Amino acid sequence: MKEASPKSLISLHGLTKTYGHGDAAFQALRGVDLTINKGEFVAVMGPSGSGKSTLMNLLGCLDTASSGKYLYQGIAVETLNAEQRSLLRRHALGFIFQGFNLLARTSALENVELPLLYRGISKKERRERAVEALSSVGLPTKLRNTPAELSGGQQQRVAIARAVVTQPSTLFADEPTGNLDTTTTEEIMELLTRLNEDRGITVVMVTHEDEVAAYAKRTVRVKDGQIESDIRRD
Repeated sequence: MKEASPKSLISLHGLTKTYGHGDAAFQALRGVDLTINKGEFVAVMGPSGSGKSTLMNLLGCLDTASSGKYLYQGIAVETLNAEQRSLLRRHALGFIFQGFNLLARTSALENVELPLLYRGISKKERRERAVEALSSVGLPTKLRNTPAELSGGQQQRVAIARAVVTQPSTLFADEPTGNLDTTTTEEIMELLTRLNEDRGITVVMVTHEDEVAAYAKRTVRVKDGQIESDIRRD
């Protein structure tokens, strides 16, 4: 197995994932080899059932592989227990989902503060960092609004602020524009591009839309549990 490059953030070697046992077993990933460098913006694409969502869950430490190696900044993720994976997610990873996943009766500010609460950060610092994060996504006047009082695009901006308030090294976005119209999609993708380019946050995004994938500098296509193609663009 080749040693990871000094700038490698993520290195997968022969990663597999099997669900079920015996005759009912289904192999969702079939020996995936993939390297993602620090600061890349990668789109992961593939048809339904291709394994792209399984791959995202493994990369985000939301699930564990059946076999193979996963190195995150040199850490062998497959050797970590559930608590250690949770700590890795909490301190290094951010997540954006298609459904926003905001607490309905909680203000935008409180939603963004939540990950910092889990870290045990003081109320004063939580508030300052959450205000800064919401301002950075263009919502400085929406601190007290609940999700019901925000548009879909504004809700996704709150979700992005919540994901970046912990200053993660990697942001995982699962169909981040799936519930948005064309204009709002462009706004959200431009925001993700700025986070990638200005802050150096590595972005790994699952999408089925070519127009959305075009914002990424690299597109990895998954088919039948394997990498079908891996194309970088200038």
